Amino acid sequence: MDLLELSLGALRSHRLRSALSMVGIAIGIAAVLLLTSIGEGTRRYILTQFTQFGTNILAVNPGKTDTLGIPGVLGGTTHKLTLEDAEAMRRVAGVDKVVAVAMGQARVEAGQRGRSVPLFGVTPEMPEVWKFRVRQGSFLPAGDLRRGAPVTVLGPTLKRELFGSENALGKFVRAAGFRLRVVGVIEPKGQMLGYDIDDCAYVPVATAMRMFNLDELIEIDVLFHHERLADSVARGITRRLTQRHGGREDFTVTTQTAMLETFGNIMDVITLAVGGIAAISLLVGAIGILTLMWIAVGERTGEIGLLRALGASASQVHRLFLAEAAVLAGLGGVVGLVAGLGLAALLRAAVAGLPVYTPLEYVLAALVVSVCTGLLAGVLPARRAARLHPIEALRAE
Repeated sequence: MDLLELSLGALRSHRLRSALSMVGIAIGIAAVLLLTSIGEGTRRYILTQFTQFGTNILAVNPGKTDTLGIPGVLGGTTHKLTLEDAEAMRRVAGVDKVVAVAMGQARVEAGQRGRSVPLFGVTPEMPEVWKFRVRQGSFLPAGDLRRGAPVTVLGPTLKRELFGSENALGKFVRAAGFRLRVVGVIEPKGQMLGYDIDDCAYVPVATAMRMFNLDELIEIDVLFHHERLADSVARGITRRLTQRHGGREDFTVTTQTAMLETFGNIMDVITLAVGGIAAISLLVGAIGILTLMWIAVGERTGEIGLLRALGASASQVHRLFLAEAAVLAGLGGVVGLVAGLGLAALLRAAVAGLPVYTPLEYVLAALVVSVCTGLLAGVLPARRAARLHPIEALRAE
């Protein structure tokens, strides 16, 4: 308590100079807190967006991502993913559902209204695999994947734009020259990474392949029984497709767990990087405290001599100046916390959807960092004060 009282008294005696030094620390803490909060919020947002489809899912895409060369020129022949490949995956141990995916962009019209939207060709298992629910009607009918019925299921946004409040079930729309009967409307799913997945239409995969003159799938999604089976299912699918593709692994199998871990690692690096950039402000603040305390030692040489003459030890003088630096930085850290949290709240209010999240541990870490910064900045001035000879210090006065 004596150290705290003496430290606060010394800071009050030079209010303007102390305030200016606190500002440097406050700006640094506010910048670190705000930027790391944006990074953490973005990481949580991305993870939330992907986990809405579950963690016991994997995707198979054509082409190998970790090879070099141009297929057909330097990298060999890349086999296309086909409906037969999707059917073969159903026989892999642990696989529950399989969705073959084809995609194109088309203008969907109903009467005088029309809208250009993504059109997904999928299989009837899509709601279970992608965690969709049908709000009205039913999803695509089961049957031979190679035939494809002229039916469609609309996303809620597309349904509203085409039919308003009218019942769309049983009505017809036109897309890419095909006449399709509406058999269902899915429940709102929202956006994924800024992409409105409610503003889409879904048709049987074979129908989509005929619409867009496709002979391959862009992706095959696989739902398996439990996320603990991710590695074994991935190995089974790799073996099965490698056999079907003539012994060549010219496809990529990506589990949801691996993808989430990759995104998490990337966002951790980004958060650390932006935090490091913002920490430059802390360095500037630390230099300001070092300068202030160094000047203070020179100005208070007589005071130091008097303290020593009254019996204060060198270590007590050392602790006194360290405490002043820590208190100065700690107060600046509190101001920076208030400013950082306030700016984060303003950003959330001003920019709709901006992912800003400040965990409690970030707040505590900011306080600890500010105090530690003050302690480090005060080491040299405190050591200089402790080494002053009492008689020489009194003589300087």
